[in-house]
Amino acid sequence: MPLICVCSPKGGVGKTTLTANLAYALSRAGNKVLALDFDVQNALRLHFGVPLSETRGFVAKATEVQDWSQSVLTVGTNLFVLPYGEASETQSELFTEALKQDKHFLARGLNTLLNYPGLIIIADFPPGPSPALKAISPMADLHLVVLQADSASLSMLPYVENQRLTGDVLNQKSGHYFILNQTDSRRQVSRDVASFVEQHLGDQLLGMVHRDESAVEANASQQSIFDFNPSSAAAFDIELIAKKVVGILGIEVGDGTVHSVPRMSGT
Repeated sequence: MPLICVCSPKGGVGKTTLTANLAYALSRAGNKVLALDFDVQNALRLHFGVPLSETRGFVAKATEVQDWSQSVLTVGTNLFVLPYGEASETQSELFTEALKQDKHFLARGLNTLLNYPGLIIIADFPPGPSPALKAISPMADLHLVVLQADSASLSMLPYVENQRLTGDVLNQKSGHYFILNQTDSRRQVSRDVASFVEQHLGDQLLGMVHRDESAVEANASQQSIFDFNPSSAAAFDIELIAKKVVGILGIEVGDGTVHSVPRMSGT
């Protein structure tokens, strides 16, 4: 059960879109993949075609229900999503407080999913430090840090390197890697940022994703980039990053067989 955390020191870098498309890419090879949303905006589900009217999620009753797998939605072949869900301010506060006070809270809630054979979990977090990111990091196998190819993201690089996202080493298993999103060779600042990041990070830079209108249009139609335009530059970049993730974690590529996952319901 590999657990991958996708995080960023700042918002607006395309982190949630990238999380969703990486989930699609990993599932295309036959792996069972669960996309897990820790962001109160509850937007990850929309990338999988879950309608706005669907309010189910795990946070509202997280402090009452020990097994959160019952809130998982089936959204495709071998593809599942566990939404943050519609939660009141009080419910979100109780969830956050439980994350801070009970070090076993996440492990209990995710126990069924964390121990399900062959399931890859890719979790999306709100930008910057958060109680959820800090709580789950010791359990994670890999962290992917998303930056945008602009000066604002570049200025946040020391923030990550100085361990300010969690207050500790970001990942002590397979390590943490960076993804530079929305690179644009037509813009000088983008070229300069990409060049600096490549030299500064070396092998820690897992990949770059080209700025691609297909990604924007795919989001608008609630499709993956692979369904909307599989020959696009962004689709190629994300597929390559997914293959690198598989290699780093030693994931055995699935055989395409569809399996059910306990308590997962349809949308």
